[in-house]
Amino acid sequence: MTEAPTPDDAATPTTTPAEGDVARAADGERFPRHWAADVLAADGGVVHLRPITPSDADALVRFHEGLSERTRYLRYFGPTPTLPPREVVRMTTVDYRNRVALLAWLGDDVIAMGLYEGLASAGKPHSAEVAFVVADEHQGRGLGPVLLEHLAGAAAENGFTEFEAEVLSENPNMVAVFKAAGYQISRAFDGSTVHVEFKIDPTDALTSVRNARERASEARSIANLLRPRSVAVIGASTDPKKVGHVLLKNLLDAGTTGPVYPVGQARSVNGIRAYERVIDIPDPVDLAVVAVPASGMTDVLDDCLVKGVKTLVVVSSGFGELGPEGLETERALVRQVRAHGMRLVGPNALGVVNNDPEIALNATLAPSIPGPGRVGFFCQSGALGIAILATAAQRNLGLSTFVSAGNRADVSGNDILQYWDTDDATDVVLLYLENFGNPRKFGRIARRVARKKPVIAIKSGRGAMTRVGKQGERFGAVDDRIAQMVLAQAGVLQVDTLSDLFDAAAVLAHQPLPTGPRTAIVGNSSVIASLAAHTARNSGLEVVRQVDLGPGVAHDDLADAVGAALDDAEVDSVIVVFVPPVAVDAAEYARALMGAVAGCSAPGSKPIVTTFLAVEGIPDGLSVPGEAGTPTRGSIPSYPTPERAASALALSWRYACWRDRPDSAAIELDGISAEHARSYVRELMSDGPRELTAVETATVLAWYGIDIVEFREARTLHEASAAARELGFPVAVKATGPDWVGRLDREGARLDLGDATAVITAFAELQELTGETMLHVQKMASKGLGVCIKATEDSSSGSVISFGLSGRLFESLGDRSYRAVPLTIDDAHDLLAEPRSAELLAGGAGEAPADVDSLIDLLMRVSALVDEIPEIRGVNLDPILSSAEGTAVLAAQISIGPVPALADTGPRRLR
Repeated sequence: MTEAPTPDDAATPTTTPAEGDVARAADGERFPRHWAADVLAADGGVVHLRPITPSDADALVRFHEGLSERTRYLRYFGPTPTLPPREVVRMTTVDYRNRVALLAWLGDDVIAMGLYEGLASAGKPHSAEVAFVVADEHQGRGLGPVLLEHLAGAAAENGFTEFEAEVLSENPNMVAVFKAAGYQISRAFDGSTVHVEFKIDPTDALTSVRNARERASEARSIANLLRPRSVAVIGASTDPKKVGHVLLKNLLDAGTTGPVYPVGQARSVNGIRAYERVIDIPDPVDLAVVAVPASGMTDVLDDCLVKGVKTLVVVSSGFGELGPEGLETERALVRQVRAHGMRLVGPNALGVVNNDPEIALNATLAPSIPGPGRVGFFCQSGALGIAILATAAQRNLGLSTFVSAGNRADVSGNDILQYWDTDDATDVVLLYLENFGNPRKFGRIARRVARKKPVIAIKSGRGAMTRVGKQGERFGAVDDRIAQMVLAQAGVLQVDTLSDLFDAAAVLAHQPLPTGPRTAIVGNSSVIASLAAHTARNSGLEVVRQVDLGPGVAHDDLADAVGAALDDAEVDSVIVVFVPPVAVDAAEYARALMGAVAGCSAPGSKPIVTTFLAVEGIPDGLSVPGEAGTPTRGSIPSYPTPERAASALALSWRYACWRDRPDSAAIELDGISAEHARSYVRELMSDGPRELTAVETATVLAWYGIDIVEFREARTLHEASAAARELGFPVAVKATGPDWVGRLDREGARLDLGDATAVITAFAELQELTGETMLHVQKMASKGLGVCIKATEDSSSGSVISFGLSGRLFESLGDRSYRAVPLTIDDAHDLLAEPRSAELLAGGAGEAPADVDSLIDLLMRVSALVDEIPEIRGVNLDPILSSAEGTAVLAAQISIGPVPALADTGPRRLR
């Protein structure tokens, strides 16, 4: 008979990198592959980190010889012009456990090094001494905190909890690096040195600092893209039909403020001197727009590294869009670009636009672009991008910036969101999503951005963010619903079509947010007004006034009615319906409408939309033009139908409601031993990905304060009888196989067994029926409503938690709610309230209501478990009996596996 152990019964191992997580260097030497990472420096440039190997000896010697005398003195506490051979061997030969060293590479050169060495010999088994040094020309790029972050991640995996360092008193910058990395340090002075100690365990404060550093570096990398001081067009051509010619022409036609350099075979292009190679350009180049075949990329990248180019926009096709072979070529391109310290937009990209007059950048293939505005737009497809730009121009919707990332091999929507977060020129963010990229990271960033500016997303077709499998359509429907809930959780406004996207952008970019749902409809058609009212009510607005002025209304009467509605304290927003049956002077009515807004008691305080002559976009007469002539805030958007006007206004109200909802207060969950659970799971991972046994699952859950109703495993009649007496009657005997758990007929369980005879009889029956040799004997729990909580790794949305009633019937009906990890308290409440069957939690028909607080606590604990231990790939608590007395978890299952490539935990890195 096996008993589920308590957490204190299990050992806490010192983990080592799993055999399956070991990579080889170019010379065949092995190191933990997940420690290798592309990272961003503070200036937005890319640096490659990887563990050191003996074959790096020559590069390490060159790195040391290139350090200034002052830098060597501060690192080694004395003059060290050369590294003795024995020291080179010692530094390059590490065990990746007690001694770890990371090198930062740019091209073929080492530009920084960090290492730690355990202090077990000094009686400190959980402490390690850390040190690092950065090449002089790369100091000030924030590489110290990045190295420290990744060293701490490796050390934590190996069981270390604390770093120590010896620093010269005359080197205050080194102490500042530790503090800048987010650690709480303690210092002790000893003459000429300072002894520093700090815990490396992740804390909320440390995570906040890491995220802020990530945000700043990613935003800077996109600023390098969108605000270049100079641009080179590689592949520029004199042939007007060639892509390189179009790119150069569009840059010149836009009036790009910095110099533009053609690079190609011709001596001049468009009357501008051309250069054969980018390294021949005499001045610095920030951005290179590349239109050469995939086969010519290597030479281009080498030249760009030498030239110091920061970002590439590759419009060339022939990569991942062609299939597996093209995808491998694309991945090789990304590796090369990052190894050269650059970021990549594309390949197969349409390009980028920045309408800031100080930049005037049109590095795209689009024949025309809209004028300056306050809207940022991100998409992937080049063909779609051309249509987007044309539609925006047609609707008179100005853009601040536009990025079409093509195959999105490097720069993604997450990077652009980081830039828009702090971009004062962008008030509204539009996303055309084909997938989330890193969904956990997307949710984190989008939630933060949406608190300041609306983020509107359209998904590229039904099921576009879904898994592909044998059950295609069913998975598609489920994943589509998950994606919708995850977007809503992050505050992202969702629309179904491009038309809806631009409708929403028009009102959010030009009108204030409603302060309430109360809406007045003023117009010259009762029928059209009724259509607007119907849509408004169905979309969450309250129609409190409906004024019909008649089809022949004069412009003064229209202005008076609109002004009265705007001045009405019981009205929060106004829809103006104006579609006259005969030709009228549109300019006269437009002036009257704008005058009504300007003449009300609080101009610009309430949103107003219209169906002005069924025009789509911002009519000239309803525009408040900016310096560039495009509409600015205060312009009134018009829609061709009343339904679209009402829907756009309702979306604005939904966003206002979400933004006004206060952030959930942080909560402290007691009874959690995260380190014990993490170490135990990593020990179990030595056997590879698998589902944990019931006893192992109970052990992990107990460390997070989640108790399964006490049970015993029994294989014989004697063990079953003894287990029942130990647990106390009544008990249940249950089969554990997948064919027997959760059956509606409950054939896999025998319940309410009141004595040993009943237990023995039930045990024998179930063994014969199921063919299982091991069954569970479990203490009976109080009756309650059966619910289930699951955490799964969704291919499109990342780690998500679902809630619903227990049983295959409810699962087949799809009555589940979903939220992305990590949950807030508000998310947990939404999870409980969203299923159609949620009303059963309130009781009724003689049943007491369920203990919602205990369910909330359980959801938060499952969220913390999955969030803090990413090796846990699935959790299934089913069934859970919820009653007025609390919750009882009857069964649970945990699956473990490698940390997902798109996890949002640990040291920050590029995907």
